[in-house]
Amino acid sequence: MNFHYKIVEMLLAASVATVFAVLPSLATDRSRTEVEQSEVIKEIKNFREERDDFFKNHQRSPLKWGDKLKFHRLSYYPIDLKYRFIGKIERYTLDIRDPQYYATFMTNKGTKKRYVRYGQFKFILNGKEYRLQIYKSILSDTLFIPFKDKTNGKETYSGGRYLDAEIMLPGYETVIDFNMAYNPSCAYNEKFTCVIPPEENILNIEIQAGEKKFR
Repeated sequence: MNFHYKIVEMLLAASVATVFAVLPSLATDRSRTEVEQSEVIKEIKNFREERDDFFKNHQRSPLKWGDKLKFHRLSYYPIDLKYRFIGKIERYTLDIRDPQYYATFMTNKGTKKRYVRYGQFKFILNGKEYRLQIYKSILSDTLFIPFKDKTNGKETYSGGRYLDAEIMLPGYETVIDFNMAYNPSCAYNEKFTCVIPPEENILNIEIQAGEKKFR
């Protein structure tokens, strides 16, 4: 009997040890996720604070003088990380002689502006797949994503909004975070020339994230 009890005690001890060996790992994973989310939220808040400061204090602020005097902060949706996506850009390998190499956008002034077609980015929101065309300035490596969605004209600027992104090598991954979507300068002052998002970047969904319309 004593031998039997000893075996039982050993098995129980082994089970408890296994549980306590796993729990710290789970706790660590959970903590890591919470820390990562906290860092992302901090990054978004910093982006918004810097943008508010630019609008309020910088000499190149797009605000008209009267609006600048009354300005406190821009209007944003609450931060929602379901609108943040990390994924791989599907690169385009177009020859510069190919007519599709460049994307030509109309502006609010009736002029045209040219960008390089860089690739496309697919993401899933509320169980449905969407895609955005990504462009690159001819003069820099910053990725530019002008887009429209179903909030335009209601909660957000009628002319659409913009996103910027960076390439994360290797693998051409990037982060598309709609919490950092912002209005073009012409949303605040008609003297500015702004690109109109192309039809291929009109999303048939409400993107309730990022900057709202002014006033």
